[in-house]
Amino acid sequence: MANISVLGLGAMGQALAARFLQQGHSVTLWNRTPGKAGSLVAKGARECSSAADAVASSDVTVICVLDYAASNSVLDGAASALAGRAVVNLTNGTPAQARAVAERVAGLSAAYLDGGIMATPPMIGGDHALILYSGSKATFDAHVRTLEALGAATYLGADAGLASLHDLALLSGMYGLFAGFFHASALVDSEGIRASEFLKLLGPWMTAMMGELPGYAEKIDSGRHGVNVVSNLAMQTASLQNILTATREQGVATYLLEPMLELFRKRDGAGHGNEDISGVFELIRLKSRGGS
Repeated sequence: MANISVLGLGAMGQALAARFLQQGHSVTLWNRTPGKAGSLVAKGARECSSAADAVASSDVTVICVLDYAASNSVLDGAASALAGRAVVNLTNGTPAQARAVAERVAGLSAAYLDGGIMATPPMIGGDHALILYSGSKATFDAHVRTLEALGAATYLGADAGLASLHDLALLSGMYGLFAGFFHASALVDSEGIRASEFLKLLGPWMTAMMGELPGYAEKIDSGRHGVNVVSNLAMQTASLQNILTATREQGVATYLLEPMLELFRKRDGAGHGNEDISGVFELIRLKSRGGS
C-alpha cells in the first residue's frame, strides 16, 4: 500500500481519491477551497491545510485541477516539500505546458509524470477507464500497480508532453464524431425527426464507417493517397457540396461542415481529385513534414 496525496478535489480529484481509498492506500487531501474533503475524510482520508503539508506526508502526489495555471499555483505552494518525491499531474493541458512543468519539477529535485485521463469521474476504476502517462519511466514503473487501479495505464515515453498530445488527439477524434452527429441531427430535425429516432440509422452507419479508418491511416502514413481508391475526392467533394446545399435549403447552419468542404475543394483544385479523401491530411499536417 502506498502513501498518496491528492491535490485538487473537483469531481475528478474526488473520484481519484475515492478509488485510492478503496484500494487501501493511505490518502492525504488538499484543496484550495476548503469544504470538499468531508465525505473522503469520513472514509479514512486525512485533510491538510496546505499543499506543502500534503506533499510532505506522501511519497506520491497526484495533482488534478482545472488547468496548468492552477497546477502551477499548486506547485508554488508545495515547492518546498517536493524534493525526492514523485509528482503525477493529471491535469488537462497542452504538450508545451506539460514539458514546462516537467522541467520545473525536475528543478525542484522531484520526479514527474504527466497524465491524460480518458474517462469521466464515474468511470474511474472501471473497465473502460484509460489514463495515458509520459515522463519519468522509473516513476511509472515504481507506481504502475497503484496507477492501474484508476484505469488501464498506458506509458507513452519519456517526453512529458506525449500524454497531453495523445489526450488532445483522442479528444479531437471524439469532437469530430460529435460534430457529425450534431449536424446530422440538425438536418433531420428540420423535418421534425427526433435525434433519438434517427440515431437508430446513424449509429450502425457510423460504426460501419469506422472500418475505413485503418485504410486511411495506412495512406496517411505512406503518403500514397491514390492507392485502392473506391470513392475519390472529386466525387466526395460533390457529395459534401450537396449536403451543405441541402443544409442551407433546410434552414440549418453550415458551421460544422463548411471548413471540411473548403479543404476538399482546395485539394481537388490542386489536381488530387482522383485520390482518396485521406489526401486532405496533407493540407493540415505540420508544414515541415510536407503540408501545404
